Amino acid sequence: MDSIPITVQGFKRLERELERLKKERPEVILAIKEAREEGDLRENAGYDAARERQGMLEARINFIESRMPRFNVIDLDTLDGEQAIFGATVEIEDADTGDVKKYTLLGPDEAQPSKGSISILSPVGQALLGKYEGDEIVVDAPRGKINYEIVSIVFNGSIEKD
Repeated sequence: MDSIPITVQGFKRLERELERLKKERPEVILAIKEAREEGDLRENAGYDAARERQGMLEARINFIESRMPRFNVIDLDTLDGEQAIFGATVEIEDADTGDVKKYTLLGPDEAQPSKGSISILSPVGQALLGKYEGDEIVVDAPRGKINYEIVSIVFNGSIEKD
C-alpha cells in the first residue's frame, strides 16, 4: 500500500468534506422516497436525479474513505532545506522563453495549478523532485521538451491556516 502525502490542512479539508457528504445521505434518501411515491419510475425525472445524486455522493464518500488510511499527513511548518521536495515552493524559468513560474509541490489530492500548486506526480513535479537551485530539468509537454532552470527553492510553511 503506497502512502499519499497530504498537508495537515488538506487532510482536515477532506475530513470536513466527508462529514458533510455523510450528513447529506438522509436528504438524498428522502428525495428518492418522495420521488418514488409520485408513481411511475420509468418517466420520473425527480427519481432519476435523486438516484444519480445518491450514486455520486456514495462514490465520493467511498473514494475519500479508501484514501484516508493511505495518507501521510505532513505539517508544512516543519519542512525546510535546499532540495525540491513535497511542500517546497519552487521558482523555475523556461530556458527558451524566459517565462518564470512558481509552484508549490503538493500531493495529488490537493494540487491546484490555477492557484500555484502542482502534484508531485505531475510531469513537472516529478522532474523537480530531488533537485536543487541552479539545476536544470527537462519536461515533456504537448509542445515538446521544455528546459527549465530552478531559480529558487523555499519553504513557506502552511499553505493556509485553518
